[in-house]
Amino acid sequence: MSGNHSGGRGLEQDDVTTVVMTRDRRDELLRTVERTQGALVVVDNGSSDGTVEALRALERPGLTVVPLRRNVAAVARTIGARAARTPLVAFADDDSWWAPGSLEAAAATFDRYPRLGLLAGRVLVGTEERDDPFNDVLAGSPLGRPDDLPGPRLLGFIACAAVVRRDAYLATGGFDDVVGFVGEEERVALDLASAGWGLSYVEDAVVHHHPSPRRSSPAHRQAVVEHHALLTAVMRRPWDVVRRRHAQRTAPLPVPRRTAAQSFMKALRHRKRLPPHVEAWARQLDDRTSPAPLGDVAVT
Repeated sequence: MSGNHSGGRGLEQDDVTTVVMTRDRRDELLRTVERTQGALVVVDNGSSDGTVEALRALERPGLTVVPLRRNVAAVARTIGARAARTPLVAFADDDSWWAPGSLEAAAATFDRYPRLGLLAGRVLVGTEERDDPFNDVLAGSPLGRPDDLPGPRLLGFIACAAVVRRDAYLATGGFDDVVGFVGEEERVALDLASAGWGLSYVEDAVVHHHPSPRRSSPAHRQAVVEHHALLTAVMRRPWDVVRRRHAQRTAPLPVPRRTAAQSFMKALRHRKRLPPHVEAWARQLDDRTSPAPLGDVAVT
């Protein structure tokens, strides 16, 4: 593990590519593209609303469009990161964008802290620019603040408000095909920490999130959150944590039982225990109640 500098110079905003995944949200996406500066990779998860055609008509410098034939969920971010050619990758959703100056600040932070693998930014929601309640959760992380990180140590983040060191992210697998949308961040955070990379909250890096109206119900979201938390535990946590997460479920399965069983078996094939110190950090967070980010899970 080492810091990834560009050609011996310090990291700058030009060393950041923004990666956006989208599906059937053409109008929201075009707004995000308009407000995104620098290199941009858009990965389309099989849209049927003319998204790809609209993007190609823009003729925007620095824009790469990656059309997929089907919806691969969060794996689209990993595909986008592979397509990027910069040391840093900033993730955004089709209804969010990084505030002016934030990517420049993020690049400077990565340059100053070579062990930093992931920077979690501050999310402001809607035209009122309300602080997402998850900002306080990240800022108040009980895992301490090491001298070689710019803020509190984390084992979680909001995907649309994260900047990663590209090589570190890809080396640990990126987002996987076990957990789709909602809760997909947990396994990525655990694996980055296990590889020795630091994850930290930096409030000077700001993301604007204007949640799309195309969102599912809170009840469905809760069911997805619980299902994905269980799958993540199967992949990385001890069996007592798996049993506890199963026992704590309150919502019905969000998918048919056969599909859930197939997902469980896939998670089992990906099972790998965490280093003891990372498991200890995870247990510190297990009993904390964390409000979900504002908005809701996208319709997929």
